[in-house]
Amino acid sequence: MATIIDGKKISQDIQSELKEEVSEWIAKGNRKPHLTAVLVGEDPASEIYVRNKMTAAKNVGIDSETKRLPPTISEDDLLAEIKKLNEDPNVDGIIVQLPVPPHIDEYKVCNAVCPQKDVDGFNEVNIGRLCLDVGHLIPCTPLGVYELLRRYKIDTFGKNAVVVGRSKHIGMPMAMLLHTDGKLGHLGLDATVTICHRYTPPEELKKHCLQADIIVVATGIPHLIKADMVKPGACVIDVGITRIKDPEGGKDKLVGDVDFENVKKVAGSITPVPGGVGPMTVAMLLKNTLLAAKHVNN
Repeated sequence: MATIIDGKKISQDIQSELKEEVSEWIAKGNRKPHLTAVLVGEDPASEIYVRNKMTAAKNVGIDSETKRLPPTISEDDLLAEIKKLNEDPNVDGIIVQLPVPPHIDEYKVCNAVCPQKDVDGFNEVNIGRLCLDVGHLIPCTPLGVYELLRRYKIDTFGKNAVVVGRSKHIGMPMAMLLHTDGKLGHLGLDATVTICHRYTPPEELKKHCLQADIIVVATGIPHLIKADMVKPGACVIDVGITRIKDPEGGKDKLVGDVDFENVKKVAGSITPVPGGVGPMTVAMLLKNTLLAAKHVNN
């Protein structure tokens, strides 16, 4: 049976470490780091995500604010609000909760947040720096996966890794972190990386996964990765999360992209859903906020 990678516990450990770091930062005469979340519309899931992030920020000593904007706001007005936050010297980190309403260009919004305050790591400058292996503010979910691999001492050097999913916020930066050079103190993991996606034929996806020492899957397709697709002893990181009806009880439940119950009998280590990567994303947001505060004030 696989080792269960407990993202919830590691997230709590990191938040305890951050609480100490924030206290030390303030003790040196610096103001509290400040995180502002921009929430457009009234999507219930987005409300929950933002509330959880703000609660976690408070717990580690980071000041936070949620700026709520109506779903009818124009793109120009939203960009103007972001510009104000960019220019506010008391704001260290800015996140715009995605998705935004369909009449607003998500790419423009992510790129409007100045790179120094872009604690989501979505600005093209920060993505470019990650690709050049000189990352500063790295997208939170891939960074969370990196921390899980590091803290569970999963060997990545020279290993075969498969990333299933090529999104600009998770799959692509995850592949960058896995393949880049880890020397000189950089975050690179020195793996040989294959990227698969929705158009990879099923038989090819299975072939690639069976060669992988590490599989990171982020597609939003429930139970895409089956036990017969996993090499014995491989590390399986499940980023996906989907709400489905439980066929037995009829109630809603959260599942990942991996057939957890069967894959855990084959894998060497595996993340559960929920309780795996999700909590790590929040922890890395807080870590990026403190990093942004230190960068701005240096």
